[in-house]
Amino acid sequence: MGRADTTYGDGPGPDPRTTVVVITRDRRAELLRTLRILRELPERPRVVVTDNGSRDGTAEAVAQHFPEVLLLCPGRNLGAVGRNLAVRQVPTPYVAFCDDDTWWEPGSLRRAADLLDAHPALAAVTARIVVEPSGEEDPVVAELRDSPLAGPDWLPGPALGSFLAAATVLRAGAFRAVGGFHPGLWIGGEEELLATDLLRLGYWLSYVPELTIHHAASPVRDSTGRRILGLRNTLWFTWLRRPWPSALRRTWYLLRTVPRDRASARAFARAAAGLSWVLRQRAPVPADLEARLAALERARRTSPARRYVG
Repeated sequence: MGRADTTYGDGPGPDPRTTVVVITRDRRAELLRTLRILRELPERPRVVVTDNGSRDGTAEAVAQHFPEVLLLCPGRNLGAVGRNLAVRQVPTPYVAFCDDDTWWEPGSLRRAADLLDAHPALAAVTARIVVEPSGEEDPVVAELRDSPLAGPDWLPGPALGSFLAAATVLRAGAFRAVGGFHPGLWIGGEEELLATDLLRLGYWLSYVPELTIHHAASPVRDSTGRRILGLRNTLWFTWLRRPWPSALRRTWYLLRTVPRDRASARAFARAAAGLSWVLRQRAPVPADLEARLAALERARRTSPARRYVG
């Protein structure tokens, strides 16, 4: 695909290249705020919302106040697979994910589309995350900025081995090519498996600091539950894609370093319970990609954003 910024990138008007996808559950106030901000973006993006079985009137409020939004109501909590459902309805070449408590800064979607237009081998660009109301950078930004991975000179920023679904614009065709988010992982660190499969196809991922997304963390969250899911999914990803020596080494490292509490025990128990389907679907990455995953693993051991606490 050729560069399209002569048509869209130079002006302040609507940009039809990107659809924003949001998944939500029981966070009506946060979602309505995000939709108000997205409505005012100069790019005027299409927006698709998957309501994962909310019981607080979220769907009714969206239908009433944002009739232009495509609202999907599967009737149950699909987790990250709610994004897959939404992407099926996306007619644009690019899809920007955000959560119900995050929103894109004006101009960022346009710039992301310009970069994806210009580089067909680029599957995803991840934005700088600003925490509201403080205006400080999220701790994970340092990890993105200091990525240990090398990449081609044309990358618009550091090469990444994964991405953050709440802050990333992806090539919709690439997302579909790897099957979207794996239904077995549900939610919690679900990006790592999808990112690895994109890298396996020869795509690149990049952090682009000139793109910005804002995050006002919702008070409606179960941090312990998310920690359990995140650790379980880390183990499942490790067993699905890492060669056995690396998988066993990482599993042993996690056993030694995660908090010795009930949440960690539950995470390991849930991971073990899924071992049969994991082994059936196991497909280790080739040596060159494993070298990149190993470099990321080493770097993340000192990242304050990768601690299994809560």
